[in-house]
Amino acid sequence: MMKLPRRQFLRLAAGAVVLPAVSGAAQTQTYPSRPVRIITGFAAGGTPDILARLLGQWLSERLGQTFVVENRPGAGGNIATEMVVRAPADGYTLLLVGPNSAINATLYDKLNFNFIRDIAPIASISREPNIMLVNPSVPAKTIPEFIAYAKANPGKLNLASGGSGTEPHMAGELFKMMAGVNLVHVPYRGGGPALTDLLGGQVQVMFPGPASSIAYIRAGSLRALAVTSAPRLEALAEVPIMSDFLPGYEASSWQGLVAPKNTPVEIVDMLNTAINAGLADPTTRARLADLGNQVLASSPAEFGKLIAEETEKWGKVIRHAGIKAN
Repeated sequence: MMKLPRRQFLRLAAGAVVLPAVSGAAQTQTYPSRPVRIITGFAAGGTPDILARLLGQWLSERLGQTFVVENRPGAGGNIATEMVVRAPADGYTLLLVGPNSAINATLYDKLNFNFIRDIAPIASISREPNIMLVNPSVPAKTIPEFIAYAKANPGKLNLASGGSGTEPHMAGELFKMMAGVNLVHVPYRGGGPALTDLLGGQVQVMFPGPASSIAYIRAGSLRALAVTSAPRLEALAEVPIMSDFLPGYEASSWQGLVAPKNTPVEIVDMLNTAINAGLADPTTRARLADLGNQVLASSPAEFGKLIAEETEKWGKVIRHAGIKAN
């Protein structure tokens, strides 16, 4: 075996280290050079799907390449997540995420991935609060009155949701935990049937988003007691914020974009800049407001902090309530 002189060996070794870095830099400079996929774990037509398509449109306009939305529903979003965390870390397969991702980390005993460890946060996009609604047959007109009524009638009020582990269910469980009340959870196969039974009085309380419920509130068919996150909703300015009565309470359906871990920082930063530019656009802000969403711009680090905090918060609620996946 031929022995290389020390100087020549060191020069070759240095070249071996530099080559991948140069290749990565070249990859970043040309990104995106082909269509990019945004995967969402929910069916077409819902808020996550609408936001993903709105996001794809901004990014296509700003980065000069097609961003295609793919719907991969199932297992509360876990199918889509597993698909993305196993994709190449090159910025061409991205995932729209929300509170379901943070909830699933504790709700499911066995996942083939660790959400926080296996993703690279890019940017948050928006936040949609829930609204605590009651059927008008419930005499309470404020949060303190409802808490007093629930404590006087333990186990007699039914809390509806679109399924165990959904964000509206978790908002209700957080309320139960912080207010110290006993509400009976009644899971439905989707938010629509749950809302129908709330209107009919078969259940008494629910925590849906504004898009599906605001018309019923305005018509007086349902009574809004509180919005679950700050600031107040412009469309329901008269409805107070839950944290005014339960300090520290916060529950909302946030959305954001992530990539597989080890995606080049330059690509993450490029996407973050493009998303935040889109969020600053008045037309985009108006479109989000129409959906009942508030703009939630962030850096990748800030979004990563939000994901970690949400995972910890919902983990505590799931363990406290003993919630299991359906």
